[in-house]
Amino acid sequence: MAKVNPASVPATNGRYSHATKAAGLLFVSGQVALDGEGRVVGEDDMTRQSEHVMELLARILADQGCTFDDVTHIRTHLTDMSRLLEYAAVRGRYITGEPPASTTVEVSRLFQPGLLIEVEVIAALPAGR
Repeated sequence: MAKVNPASVPATNGRYSHATKAAGLLFVSGQVALDGEGRVVGEDDMTRQSEHVMELLARILADQGCTFDDVTHIRTHLTDMSRLLEYAAVRGRYITGEPPASTTVEVSRLFQPGLLIEVEVIAALPAGR
């Protein structure tokens, strides 16, 4: 098992890794719309937060030689399910092929005020990674 913390995304708080590689899979921790200083990106803007989160995921995947085509499962936490279509429109720009398995749930809040979305993925690693 190997921990993954690419320099292309803001550092974690040290209590978790951005991803873990095990058994040919990449398990990516939930990503949220925070900038490098820990400020919320796109306060009350689901589209902007979704774009930021998907870009972070894309960078972590790319660091390990993956794309969204390698994603086998995506789990999304939304603070307001009525905004699902805003997120879905952004997600559709990143996941363009056959969609992976998916779970979307509504949560009462995320760990920092102002966050609207958190997304985690599991991806199949290319051979030899």
